[in-house]
Amino acid sequence: MWHYVFLAVYVAMIIGIATVTKKRIKGVSDFLLGGRNVNPWMSAFSYGTAYFSAVIFIGFAGKMGWSFGIPTMWIVVGNTIIGSFLAWQVLGKKTREMTQRLGASTMPSFLEKRYKSKNLESLTAFIIFFFLVPYSASIYKGLNFLFEGFGISPMNAYILMAALTAIYLYFGGFIAATLADFVQGCIMVIGVLLMVFFLGSNPEVGGFSGMLSNLSSIDPMLVTPINEASFIPIMGLALLTSIGSWGLPQMIHKFYTIKSEKAAVSAKWVSTAFAFIITFGAAYIGTVSRLFYPDAASKAAAGLTSPDMIVPKIMEIALPDWVAALILVLVISASMSTLASLVLASSSVVSIDFVKGRLKTDLSDKNTMILMRLLCVLFVVLSFILAIVPNSYVLSLMALSWGLVSGCLLAPYFLGLYWKRTTKEGVWAGITSALAIMLGGAYYFGINSVYMPAVGSLAMIAPIFVVMAVSLITKPFEREHIDYIFNKK
Repeated sequence: MWHYVFLAVYVAMIIGIATVTKKRIKGVSDFLLGGRNVNPWMSAFSYGTAYFSAVIFIGFAGKMGWSFGIPTMWIVVGNTIIGSFLAWQVLGKKTREMTQRLGASTMPSFLEKRYKSKNLESLTAFIIFFFLVPYSASIYKGLNFLFEGFGISPMNAYILMAALTAIYLYFGGFIAATLADFVQGCIMVIGVLLMVFFLGSNPEVGGFSGMLSNLSSIDPMLVTPINEASFIPIMGLALLTSIGSWGLPQMIHKFYTIKSEKAAVSAKWVSTAFAFIITFGAAYIGTVSRLFYPDAASKAAAGLTSPDMIVPKIMEIALPDWVAALILVLVISASMSTLASLVLASSSVVSIDFVKGRLKTDLSDKNTMILMRLLCVLFVVLSFILAIVPNSYVLSLMALSWGLVSGCLLAPYFLGLYWKRTTKEGVWAGITSALAIMLGGAYYFGINSVYMPAVGSLAMIAPIFVVMAVSLITKPFEREHIDYIFNKK
């Protein structure tokens, strides 16, 4: 019954957060940006919980950790250093300063102001909405086996997760999401540390040294830092999930909201520590899972027909009941945090960049906030429907979304912050190249190919050089516009 106790406490906390933060919402800035006054610890936890969803504990740990062992630690290195530390170091302060000065509250609105293009704003808003909503549906996927292990109907769990997310977003917007992220982040850290401790103490694992020797006896490749079998899938996934955070709107949104440029320094270190704990824990859990099921035959004998079943099964047989129940809340917390970030990103581009920006509807601040609240609820419902209705097309969009969205946005955003010579024509060429690489790779290799993470990484990196090359041969912006964008005075 532990899981019912923990779930009841968790639901009560979320309802309490929605109630308390409702009174703090005075306008669109509060609802979408937290008044640009979020303290560094909350910013860091909000960034981390949006970064790492339940997929890292279920799909990633069960598939990559079991298959490759120690080499999955390269993903820990990438996510910690590139995806967290360098993201805050390079983008944090600059994004906060420039978006506040230009009055940009979303990624498309920043690109519109930076490149003087309403068409660019509309296209990027469409890309964000079209690919992030199906991606939000994936947050529900892979949790079925975990819920069933606790005797909970997956449908009931989906409804609970969607309802709680909709409630605290509707009433408290980003302020509620940030406070919830902090609570959920604490749950994630405690849960991961407990899982690592109890699994490491299990006789099947035998501590760190025992883990290495036992893995080596199964297959020496499992303890080789990098090898021929793991190089492409591991490095491709490490780059995809590390560099990808630099161009995803739900991640960049955290930089807009931080209290000050100085606070970004503190947030950088907190976020880096959080990323290391979560990613190391997930990689460790996946790696030791191989000791419980050494080969495909042992998995089949245990009825583990999907990689998503491995971690839930290990929780059932190797963790105390109360720890397993806490991990259940951990997974729901991770899912809700990522879902809330995706929903806020999607609702904001529709209300700010499409309704007000493209349709030029003269909405008051109050009506804009009402629209955003309704859109948050609508997008949660839409993601829920997409999650429960079997649809291979939606699953394909989900698999493409990370590389495609970040590939289209990273180069225009990053170069827009730092390189004055970037032109509108260069940006259009970069977006076109990202679409061509990602869609072409999916067509050539197949959506489920082990090469797709590498294709996604290429779709994010190559457009940077495309944008630079085309910008150098096209007409630059006039001096007045460049001064307006980059002159802090």
